[in-house]
Amino acid sequence: MSQPHIAGFILKRPWLTKIMMPIANWYCQAAGYRQLGLKMDDLIPEESETIQKALKRLPPKEAYDRVFRIRRAFQCSLSHQLLPKDQWTKPEEDYMYLTPYIEQVEAEARERDDLEAMKVTRKKR
Repeated sequence: MSQPHIAGFILKRPWLTKIMMPIANWYCQAAGYRQLGLKMDDLIPEESETIQKALKRLPPKEAYDRVFRIRRAFQCSLSHQLLPKDQWTKPEEDYMYLTPYIEQVEAEARERDDLEAMKVTRKKR
């Protein structure tokens, strides 16, 4: 479910980081989700079983904050308004809170598949 990340590749090369950071900052601003008070992981669709399991593993406060942000953004969208600038999500507040749980669920699923595919043979004496 999770996509490959090129961030590690870019961050290891200072010259590439210098080129890509302004583009990345522009893209985050142009996407507009921060102006609605959302974080990047709030944009992940919840239809997948993997995402559902990851959402169940969130701490209660983080799960409550996620629902609040999504409802507030939905209300802003219905009224065709943006939040006041002081309520926008700041770049330092926009961290991946759900992605580690998604990666953990995917790793467990891969491990489960590997164990189920394993063939056990008895040693002959």
